[in-house]
Amino acid sequence: MAPVDPLAGLSPVVREWFTTTFAEATPPQAGGWPAISRGEHVLITAPTGSGKTLAAFLAGRDRLVTDEVPEKDRRCRILYLSPLRALAVAVEKTLRAPRRGSARAAERRGVDVHEPTGGMRTGDTDQRERQRMVRNPPDLLITTPESLFLMLTSNARETLRSVDTVIIDEIHAVAATKRGAHLAVSLERLAELTDRPVQRIGLSATQRPLSEIARFLGGSEAPGEPRPVTIVDEGSRKQLEVEVVVPVEDMASLGEREEERGGDPTFEPPRSSIWPAIHPRLLELILEHRTTLVFCNSRRLAERLATRLNELHVGGENRAGEQDGRSAPDGEELVKAHHGSLSREQRLGLEDDLKAGRLRALVATSSLELGIDMGAVDLVVQVESPGAVSRGLQRIGRAGHQVGVPSKGSIFPKHRGDLLEAAVVVRRMLDGEIEHMHYLRNPLDVLAQQIVAMCAVEEWDLDELLGVLRRSAPYAELSEEVAGSVLALLAGRCPSEELGARRLRPRDRRARSSRCPRPAPGRPWPR
Repeated sequence: MAPVDPLAGLSPVVREWFTTTFAEATPPQAGGWPAISRGEHVLITAPTGSGKTLAAFLAGRDRLVTDEVPEKDRRCRILYLSPLRALAVAVEKTLRAPRRGSARAAERRGVDVHEPTGGMRTGDTDQRERQRMVRNPPDLLITTPESLFLMLTSNARETLRSVDTVIIDEIHAVAATKRGAHLAVSLERLAELTDRPVQRIGLSATQRPLSEIARFLGGSEAPGEPRPVTIVDEGSRKQLEVEVVVPVEDMASLGEREEERGGDPTFEPPRSSIWPAIHPRLLELILEHRTTLVFCNSRRLAERLATRLNELHVGGENRAGEQDGRSAPDGEELVKAHHGSLSREQRLGLEDDLKAGRLRALVATSSLELGIDMGAVDLVVQVESPGAVSRGLQRIGRAGHQVGVPSKGSIFPKHRGDLLEAAVVVRRMLDGEIEHMHYLRNPLDVLAQQIVAMCAVEEWDLDELLGVLRRSAPYAELSEEVAGSVLALLAGRCPSEELGARRLRPRDRRARSSRCPRPAPGRPWPR
């Protein structure tokens, strides 16, 4: 049997751009494009830097280029959901290349094609820009799960009626959390709103079990009937070069009192710390590489670490690598901290400085651990054990974020227990033994939030409301008794005898109105 051409479903214009830009399709692209072109729900799992984002976007974007341009209020057709605002910004930049390339290919062929418009709505988007997108919806909207929830609960929901494709990037990062349960219900609300069935495309780093993630992505058409999801499993282990660095001779002595000073009874000697040994070694690694990402587990530690590394560098305590001109320019900081508390402008500035070579290293929390394009990162350093195999792979995978390039990383444990955990995590990373992920079942606080939001914008029959909720994977087994208790709580009725007979204050005044779901005539309220 002849091999299937992965580009067969694409238009000549887009095919020309791709073949003149890349040597060949990567495995996730070759496996994903045929299924996406057939309109199937697809889960693509592959290592970081393997071309998953382009695999998800190119087929849908091809339709935007070649199809007839819809009416103004039906323009938005592709919805991209990112768990991080920074990742949304990175994807918006990534899509500029195929947009410009396909336009030039169309010009060479003398073909008139539609130039798709893009928009981005996150927590950083100002109100004027949000209103502009409501008046003039973009063809492709990039947003976050939280912003999607807000759009579905506002007048902006009308711009989503024409969506036919939704792409959930880094789906593994939210699936096992309450954010994931929130997102699953929002996807079903979106499916209830749209004019046509919505194709779902999920992108995931290597995770297990894939069937669990696929079930979360697809949801159900009806109770007990999960939507079929095609799994493109290209999760082969990426080449890793990982070392555990212990910068002291004996970690057992950490925390002990140092020797007393001159027999002074009033002097209390400090406890020995590993940080004086970590800082110089970390600075050496930064100066030995062109671009370095340093991950730690708290914002406070990120800021303190960046400050100390800059002090060491300026103070001349470690000048390794300066002779070959790789140090930071005079007057500029060598290292800066990156975390979610920074403003959008600050985050973008730091990311651009690192990509352009104006900054040698960033010390980050989880704000940069997902698939953000940080350019050619040579080394990733993890201070403290990553705590999980999946997180270690995700973070170390930031280095060599290109097809066929190994990921190089160093892990600095802080104490003996941390050393033991780091050794186990690294061994399992190298062997590909990833923890199993499971999405949450029936988180009731998320359920209450979604019910209030749904009833705030339209009236619902009780059976219809439960039907939408049960189509999402986390609430597939939601019982009427549990749902009735949540509804009673929201309406101000006591859901439990243990709380007494007094009435509770409703969480929303509209919960007492006609918009609150009611059981059908003659049917008792579920208890």
